[in-house]
Amino acid sequence: MSAMLRLRKPLAGPVPAPIWPAGIEPAPFHAVDPRKLHALLETAFPGRIAPCDDWYGNLTQDEEFDPALCVPALTEAGGLAGFIQCWTSDFVKDLAVAPAHRGKGLGTALLQHAFTLFAERGASHVDLKTSLDDDPAARRLYARLGMVEVAP
Repeated sequence: MSAMLRLRKPLAGPVPAPIWPAGIEPAPFHAVDPRKLHALLETAFPGRIAPCDDWYGNLTQDEEFDPALCVPALTEAGGLAGFIQCWTSDFVKDLAVAPAHRGKGLGTALLQHAFTLFAERGASHVDLKTSLDDDPAARRLYARLGMVEVAP
């Protein structure tokens, strides 16, 4: 397992509203078949996601689960373009964007949407962990959005 970085987005001051890519909008968690969410996570994190039934059970039974903090992004045709899963402890657990939708601002929109949700709940910051081995583009995205490294 590689070294992990803990990153933090301070939420002091106004939080920019997300700008969704054309034809993509956030949807309620329960509007999407869990198997589709799971498949997207497996694409984004190969070998790191539990089997679907285990993943879904663990997710929905976790004390930090709130479906309002687990946001799929859908195309106009109903296809799954991305997904962000957050915990009530002001933490982004997973962010996944389908390969066909990468590089179009969807990751930014999903993170900004999460920042807005947490700011509305009175959070002072949002954290996430990322592997040093993860996509350098993801780390650049986090930095561009004002996330800074904090002690683990």
